[in-house]
Order: sequence, then structure tokens, then C-alpha cells
Amino acid sequence: MTATVSWQAKRYADLSLDELYELLRLRSQVFVIEQNCVYLDPDDKDRHPEAVHLMGRAADGRLAAYLRILPPGLSYPQVSFGRVLTAAEFRGQRLGGPLLEAALIEIQRRWPGTDIQIGAQSHLQTYYGRYGFEPSSEPYVEDGIPHIDLLRRGRGAA
Repeated sequence: MTATVSWQAKRYADLSLDELYELLRLRSQVFVIEQNCVYLDPDDKDRHPEAVHLMGRAADGRLAAYLRILPPGLSYPQVSFGRVLTAAEFRGQRLGGPLLEAALIEIQRRWPGTDIQIGAQSHLQTYYGRYGFEPSSEPYVEDGIPHIDLLRRGRGAA
């Protein structure tokens, strides 16, 4: 079953205090607590004027899914996205695909035809491959979790 989710993309300056708190809390819940990775999640990239916070809200307003899109030159020479998550209570509802598709649409809208570079957990390589991402690095370990860099070549301007 897929939850009904509405997608909204906002820059840092456009987030309300409650939205910012909610997304940072959920990121900490997933990445710091669930994945047991001790690291400083708010890394100043969130505040970049071109960073985009993509939020998927359930019908009742709860934050169900999230990812962060970063402009070229901030994490990689290309546009990138990360902090990809689905809230625990929404897992198994097939939100990953719609989240990724919403991100690709938003990236195309803001940076037409651009390449996209991401660092993904290695076990997700095949999943991202369905969306045109191919390995662009050797596997590496980050925060105790195997990762790999993946690149999706630009699709040309719309």
C-alpha cells in the first residue's frame, strides 16, 4: 500500500521553525539513533541559499519522507541529494520511488540537464540503478556503513 503524500520543496530561508525542527528531529531519529551513527547532522549545507529540502507529508500533516538537494559544488561538483529517509511509521508503503521521482523533477526544474552525483549506502546501488545512477567510485565506509558514489548523467534541458 502506498500512502497519499504531498510533496513540497523549500529553501532553508522558507522553512518555518516548526518545519526545520521536524526535519532535523526526523533526520536524527533515522541516521543518528536508528543507524547508530554519531555525527553532527546539521552541517551548514542545510542553510546554503540554493539547498532544497524536499518534504513528503501524509494526509494528516506528518512528515513521512524527506531528502535534501544540494547545488553543484557543495558536496560534489554536480548537483547532489542525500539525507534520504522515510519515517519509521511510513516504511513499507512504497514512498521511496515517489520521493526520488519528486527529487529528480525538482532538480530538473532548478538545474535543467545537469548530472547528479550521490553517495549512497552500497546495498542501495541496484535500487538507484533503476533511476539511471551508475557507480562512480569504489565502495568506501562512511560512519561505519558501506557506501558508494553514484552518478546519473544529465538528461538534457527540457
